[in-house]
Amino acid sequence: MTNPLKRLAEETAIYGLSTIVARIVNFFFVPLYTRILSQADYGIATEFLAYIAILQVALTLGLETGCFRFANRHEQPARVFSNALATMLAVTLVFFALVTLFSQPLAGALGYGAQAVCLIYAGGILASDCFTAILFARLRFEHKAVKFSVFKSIKIFGEAVFNILLFFGAPAYFAAHPDSFFLHFISATPDFGYLLFAIFLSCVLALLLFIPDMIRMSFGIDRKLWRAMMLYSLPLMIAGLPGVANDFIDRLLFRYLLPEGTDWQSTLGVFQAGVKLAVIMTLFVQMFRYAAEPFFFAGAEDRNSPKLYAAVMNHFVAFCMAIFLFVVFYLDIIGLFLGKDFRAGADIVPVMLGAYLLLGISFNLSIWYKLSGQTRFAVYITLLGLLVTLAVNLLFMPRYGYHAAAWGHLLSYLAMVILNAWFGARRYPVPYNWKKIITCIAVGLALYFASLAWPFTGWTKWCVNTVLLAAYILFWFRTEKINIIQRIKSVKQNSYNHENKNP
Repeated sequence: MTNPLKRLAEETAIYGLSTIVARIVNFFFVPLYTRILSQADYGIATEFLAYIAILQVALTLGLETGCFRFANRHEQPARVFSNALATMLAVTLVFFALVTLFSQPLAGALGYGAQAVCLIYAGGILASDCFTAILFARLRFEHKAVKFSVFKSIKIFGEAVFNILLFFGAPAYFAAHPDSFFLHFISATPDFGYLLFAIFLSCVLALLLFIPDMIRMSFGIDRKLWRAMMLYSLPLMIAGLPGVANDFIDRLLFRYLLPEGTDWQSTLGVFQAGVKLAVIMTLFVQMFRYAAEPFFFAGAEDRNSPKLYAAVMNHFVAFCMAIFLFVVFYLDIIGLFLGKDFRAGADIVPVMLGAYLLLGISFNLSIWYKLSGQTRFAVYITLLGLLVTLAVNLLFMPRYGYHAAAWGHLLSYLAMVILNAWFGARRYPVPYNWKKIITCIAVGLALYFASLAWPFTGWTKWCVNTVLLAAYILFWFRTEKINIIQRIKSVKQNSYNHENKNP
């Protein structure tokens, strides 16, 4: 019989791999976007993607989680997924039809009258992603992790291929064929529509992959079961909206709150490019989440687990500060990743790195309500974060522009950390060493400011920063009593023993 914890760990790694690959592939297209697209076009694409991210949570109606709950309790799990698929089919078809029907007036209201077709692409992305979300959930329920990862990877690399074909092939093709039928779908020269069209095509590809599965499935409705599923799922959707809104709402405020006379589209494009440079921190936090969640739950019944969770937090913060220092110390090199017109956005990278560090700390702290079953507090904590985000942007974006958006993220996640820690200390105490955590962050920031004070640039600066980074790592090892030489010897010895056992 398969060990359930082992299977959970293996599936977590497989599911996590496709998500990490998606983020990495997306990151490596940033140089393409920021060198071919204008600031304004990249900003418009960012606004569209923010709408898509928020509406996706609303349109799935919380049915992904609802399916897991009812499929595990129902005699016929297939009927649960049948209800969910029929519901999503109806919702997505109606949504896509309305977007298509009213694409012109909607585009006019948003100021994109000449590119109304891009709204249809956005509607298609939402409709297909929300529908396939149930199909992917079914794969997860059936523990078909490999199939899940393969389908996700095909979609990801399909989007990459479509991007390459569009950005590098389409302009030359249209120059040679000025009357091409395809000009009804995209413009003759690259703009934000290329980016959206590539995502749309990848979503269509994902749908095609599921055709054999859909042929074998039914789409019927069991009214009693459907009612129970919706009563359970809709509150989850409502609870999820503040979280995604907190991450993306600032992108939607740029057109309304920036200082008068500022080109909000270009400013949003520069801001988004700066955010992308902080992706190294988000990648680590995401990878940590996939590894940590099953780890935390597996040890929930162990009396010594709280001490272990506290130790995990120490190492997590220390490693995140190492990432922070690495990025900011070599930011002038890393910034070359962006197109020349977008490099001004690099000045928000330290703030965004700090924000994502706090988000990771908040995730660590959130184990108290996950393990104790008091998940309603997640809504309160996220709502506070959303209110802080809105307040900071409303008050300061008209004066400080996109810098207010960056600080809004940092202060929002800081508020979530404080509230999480306060609730957790009273309801599920974990002996976090806050003195050590704050000292670690303070030392990292002190080294960062010392680097800023260094008056030289170029190789001299990089050498000094390398010394400072090494000093931080030595501080970390000394604080945590990590003997790196002893660790290396231990690894070599274990390797030697393994080779002798398996000649």
